[in-house]
This record gives sequence, structure tokens and C-alpha cells, in this order.
Amino acid sequence: MRGVFHYRDGRLSAGPVALAEIAAAVGTPAFVYSADAIVARYRAMTGALAAEGLDATVCYAVKANPHLAVVSTLAREGAGADVVSEGELLRAQAAGIPGQRTVFAGVGKTEAEMAAGLEAGILQFNVESEVELRTLDRVARDKGLRAPVSLRINPDVDARTHAKITTGTSENKFGIDHAQAGAIARQAADLPGIDLTGLAVHIGSQLVDLAPYALAFEKLAQLFAELRTAGLPLQRLDLGGGIGISYRDEQPPEVADYARVAARAVRDLGVPVIFEPGRWMVGDAGVLLTRVVFVKQGVKKRFVIVDAAMNDLIRPTLYDAWHDILPLARPAPEAPSQPVDIVGPICESGDLFATDRALPPVRPGDLLAICSAGAYGATMASTYNSRLPAPEILVAGADWAVIKARPDHATLLAQESLPAWLAPEADQEEPLHAGSRAAS
Repeated sequence: MRGVFHYRDGRLSAGPVALAEIAAAVGTPAFVYSADAIVARYRAMTGALAAEGLDATVCYAVKANPHLAVVSTLAREGAGADVVSEGELLRAQAAGIPGQRTVFAGVGKTEAEMAAGLEAGILQFNVESEVELRTLDRVARDKGLRAPVSLRINPDVDARTHAKITTGTSENKFGIDHAQAGAIARQAADLPGIDLTGLAVHIGSQLVDLAPYALAFEKLAQLFAELRTAGLPLQRLDLGGGIGISYRDEQPPEVADYARVAARAVRDLGVPVIFEPGRWMVGDAGVLLTRVVFVKQGVKKRFVIVDAAMNDLIRPTLYDAWHDILPLARPAPEAPSQPVDIVGPICESGDLFATDRALPPVRPGDLLAICSAGAYGATMASTYNSRLPAPEILVAGADWAVIKARPDHATLLAQESLPAWLAPEADQEEPLHAGSRAAS
């Protein structure tokens, strides 16, 4: 195992805490996060950037794992926040991240979200189009404020990652085309409700190659220098996030090498720089615990049916993503492995976590850990098939706490309501004919 999750006395553990003990207490499926692993990643990144002499602010990408306890853990370390909705902005504030350390990104901000960001006094809006810029100008003027803006530039750089999470090519919906950036920057500088502060870039997620970063950073730095020479009041750069983790056999860059590439591109500009890691900060810090329900021998395949499902972790279905899967009890060295499909109970053929995966023998009741589930796991979950959401647990040292309990079915049903004509008492009344309510 990587990092904080390891076998200790034959039991898969988070630091000194055996994951089986957590499963026994809260049931399965359940997400478990390591605060120690999250803090270690944050300190590694800030240390690497400082070593390169960069005046850097690390704004955690809240979308990766928005739980208040996770965001609060990073807030206590001094992290800022990268948010893409009013809800994430409110979470960041509730977790203790001030507005002046918050970046509001996203291609489709509503006027209400713009107003919320202005009221929070955020560090900057990353603006992605001319129409967004003019809308933000109007919203700011209506409030008697000026909106701090960095223009997100689309550098037309292929991130060489999954097609659904690449964001920096001309075919993607994100950012302002590099060729149009100068004209839009000059417009921004002239708008009375806009305070043009910088340029931003983000080319995708789960990058494991530094070459696309180097090209995008160099393009952005060159544009920044040109616009500043032309008299535009640019003060800082936002280099985004996207560093990958090793789900299977990927070889993501060392954070020190990433920092070196960034510094090489922007150091001579002498301006503050923002970084927005998400998955890299929390992905390896989480696992999804699940219990074997049945082992089924099919005609051609052997199926391990577990109590977690695609509604808990959709990445394998959505992205064909690989997650290592380990027994919580360490197998004997001589234990034979055989290929199995590890699947959930949902009525979809796509409800699976692995196909033809080598796994030691397991029996109903055995516990498994689906690894690297700290990012884009619980936050993308649903209640499909009316399944209860998995609880979330945070481990810090030898302590652990339930940070989001599993609701019961009554709680979920209570969130819904029946219209008057379907209420139980309506059955005692004469039914309405079509159009009769409108006529009355």
C-alpha cells in the first residue's frame, strides 16, 4: 500500500487504526480518510514550491472532496480554496478559509454566485469568457464593488489524460482562446466593475506527464509578460492543478519536479502564484470499505459481489478507472489468486469495480478496501436504487471519528413530499377531473 494505509499485524490499517475496527463499528460500505496523509501532501507541496523561491498560495480544489472536515484539515494548515459553486464557497467559509484566500472558478457562474463571491471578498474570479466578464462587471457595479478577475486562458495544450477530464484544448468548453486573450484583457481593464489582476490556466486532471505543464506554463508566462509590457495591470498568475496519482501503474511526477517546472516558467516574472491541487491532495488519503455478500460462479466468470456499488464510487463505471482492491486481512504469502469480477448489487451491468482482477480467495463476510478513493468518491455518489449513502470517517493518528453518518431510510423519505392530491387524506375526497382545478 501507499502512504498511510498499510498492513499492521496482518490487518490493513490507517496509521495505527485497523480498518476492520472501523467497519465493525459503522458498517459497510464506508469511506475512510487519513488526515495525516492529507496534511503530509499539503506540506510536501508548499515545501517544494518554497524551495523553488516561489511566492505561492495553495488553494485546495474543493470539488475533489468537499467534506467540511477534510477542508478544515487543510484550512488549519493555511490552505486556500478553489471553488466552482456557491455551495463550495459556503463550505470553504464554514471550514475556516477566508474569502481573500479563495478562487472562484467555473465556466458557468450564475449572477447569484457572482454576487456571493463579491460579498465574500474573494481573492479572484477566474473568468472564462467575454460574456461572463461583462455579466460580472454589471453584477459588481450593481453592488458598488469591483470584481477581482484573472482571465482563464485556454492554451490549446493536450494534457494527455482521459478525454472527460482534459480541459486545455481548443475543443474544450473551458477558458478564453489564447489568440483572443489580449483583446479581452484590454476590455477587462476598461470595465468599471472589473479589477483585472492576472491570468490563469488549468489544462486537466490526473496528469502524469510534466511536458504539457511546461508548455502551458510557458505560454501563459509569455502572454503575461506581453500584456504587462503593454500596460495592463497584471499582478499574479494562477497555474491551476491537476497532478495525477498512481491508481495502477502510472508514474506521476514528483512534486519537487512539478515545482521546478513551474518555477522555470514564471520565476522571472516576480509575481505571486496560485496552485490548485485536488486529487493529488486527497486521492490516496481515502479508501472505500466494502464487505463481500456473495461469491458467484458464473458460466465463464467468477463474481465477487460486494455491498458497495456504483452509486458509492462511480469512477470505474464513468471513466473505466482502476482502483487497487485489497483484503483487510493480509492474505498468506502462498495464497493463490484467481481472476474475478468485483461487482456491486445495483441492477446495471456497469455496476462493477474491477474485471478479471487477480484476488486471493474470499468468502461472504470478508472485508475489502477499494483504494485511492479519497477524491471524486463520496462527492460524486448518489442514492440510486434508493441505497443509503455511505458514511465518512476521518482518522488522525490513533483517533478516528464519524464525520458523516449513514442516514436511515426514514430520513431520506422525509426529504420528499407528496402533492396535496396524493396525500393519504385525499383518498377520502372525490377525485378531481382533468382541468377541474384550473376551472375553479
